[in-house]
Formats: sequence, C-alpha cells, structure tokens
Amino acid sequence: MHEIGIANSILEAGQAEAASRNGAKLIRIGIRVGTLSGVDNDALRFALTALTLDTELEKVDFEIQSCPRRNRCVECGKEFESDTASVPCPQCDSVKLVLAGGDELDLAFVELEEA
Repeated sequence: MHEIGIANSILEAGQAEAASRNGAKLIRIGIRVGTLSGVDNDALRFALTALTLDTELEKVDFEIQSCPRRNRCVECGKEFESDTASVPCPQCDSVKLVLAGGDELDLAFVELEEA
C-alpha cells in the first residue's frame, strides 16, 4: 500500500509549511488525485487518518479532489474529459489525442491558523 508513503509525504509538507509560518497550526490540506495516478482515494484517506490518530494532527481536515482523465486533440486543441484515450474528439472527430490530465498527484493547498 504505497498510499502510506504518499500520506506521510503530504503530512510532512503540511507540517513544514506550518513550521515556516512561526508555528501556525495546520487546519486543512487539499490533495488533487488523478484517476490515472494509481492512488486509491479511500486508501489515501485511511492512511492519513491512521498516521494522524492520537497526534496533534488528528483534527486536520483532508480534502481529496478526484481529477478525471483529460485528453487534448492534436488537430484542433480541444481539451475534454474521457474514460479512455480511444474516444474521438467531440469537436473535430480526430483520434489524434494526447493526455492532458488525470495523472496528477498534487498538494493543492495547505490551510493554516496563525499562532
């Protein structure tokens, strides 16, 4: 379950940001997870909960946003959501597509309460 390592890195990044703000308190962390990233959102939430249980981070709220696959048409530049790469462009019907999103795993935001 690689989500534990990911969760640990997320917590470390949040704590580092709080520490850089003269001891601000970590309130909420936003995470963007692409459907193609290989990360299971439920497993990630479980890992975050398990790692923060009975710690000063137990009350931190985690907002996990699921990001769908997005394709970009090479012919016309149209970006669109799709479950697969084999769907033709809805604008020009071309099948020449590149992946434009859905593989991300990003720390979207860190919300802090000033000390």
